[in-house]
Amino acid sequence: MDAFDGLLRETLVVAAVLCLPVLALAALVGTTVAVVQAATQVQEQTLSLLPKLVAVGLAVALFGSFGMHLCAALFDDVLAQLPAIVHG
Repeated sequence: MDAFDGLLRETLVVAAVLCLPVLALAALVGTTVAVVQAATQVQEQTLSLLPKLVAVGLAVALFGSFGMHLCAALFDDVLAQLPAIVHG
């Protein structure tokens, strides 16, 4: 059961490392756009979506390789620990 707990903990850490920077970037860009829209009183929906879409797409394009390496390392760890999980 210790092998499973370790893999579960590692999976949660990898998921957080992959998701949190992108979510933080989207929140930061969304807040910045909302402040600019409030200051200029321009309430156009496409102006709030497009910068977030571009920022998240750029972040995924730049750091996608890093994320895939993390996922591949996690997959290797899962395959290595599989006998310990199955046999107890």
